Amino acid sequence: MPAVPQVTKGGPRSYVVVAGQSVAAGTFVEGRAGGRIGTAAAGTTRALGVALQDAIAPEQLVTTATNNGGRPVLNMTTLPQNVAVAYGFVEVNVVFSAAAQFGDRLVVTANGQVAPAGATPDQRTVVGICTSPSGVSGAGQVGLVRVTI
Repeated sequence: MPAVPQVTKGGPRSYVVVAGQSVAAGTFVEGRAGGRIGTAAAGTTRALGVALQDAIAPEQLVTTATNNGGRPVLNMTTLPQNVAVAYGFVEVNVVFSAAAQFGDRLVVTANGQVAPAGATPDQRTVVGICTSPSGVSGAGQVGLVRVTI
């Protein structure tokens, strides 16, 4: 093979959401069957990065919605079906499921959120470092994370 084409240089990279699911901005996503993505499960080793916007699967897109009277209603504010995913030592805002200190290593918890990894984490599950200078005060808070996957 005389040459290899470079696929991406620094991201983000776009993916399609798996059928029957949606993805929220600021949460980690993981690889699923068929080259699609979904919200990352707790302790995943398949995390790809952080979703940069909300998105739905193409199968979820409704273009002929009707109201209670059966009249068609067109919704001009549909969510995108492709989602940009940040990865590879970039800093982005992520939703936390627990308080974290500046410098804590982070793992994915439920719903694609992150929490401190603890003293002896499985290194395959560490997805980032808390870079919010004041840390993050608790569950549901948004803080800066340097993505390390």
